[in-house]
Amino acid sequence: MGDKKTVSALVNGGEASAGPPLGPALGPIGVNILQVVNTINEKTKDFPGMKVPVKVEVDTTTKQFTVEVGVPPTAALIIKESGVTKGSGTAGTNYVGDITMETAIKIAKMKIDSSYANDIQGAVKEVIGSCQSIGMTIEGKPAKDIYSEVSAGKYDEHFK
Repeated sequence: MGDKKTVSALVNGGEASAGPPLGPALGPIGVNILQVVNTINEKTKDFPGMKVPVKVEVDTTTKQFTVEVGVPPTAALIIKESGVTKGSGTAGTNYVGDITMETAIKIAKMKIDSSYANDIQGAVKEVIGSCQSIGMTIEGKPAKDIYSEVSAGKYDEHFK
């Protein structure tokens, strides 16, 4: 069994290249960088324009590798789902877009495995918090109002 080397990087979904950060890290290990990059791009193509965490594990003896793809940050998922190009630089004053409660739940389900929340309602509250920080409204209302409504049980039927 050979030694394993792990390289972690943030790449643009579907756009990893043999340049930094991957090339310089993988080159000395002697693995086929192009194969690694192609694998990463195949696995991250559903996240265009988003920063995606990836982990490449290489067996230094056989040069076999595995690629693990993380889930993009919540804010990036919200921006993608809402169709806007980027978050507001002045959240709380300017709103850049709006998502539905269904979208917030969809994102929460994508993030639940890496979330600290115990249930989908808690995960949705994390998504709402991210909406707050990037200037996104939910159902046309400021995130803090929706957060209070979720806490008060207004959306409970969505979490069953």
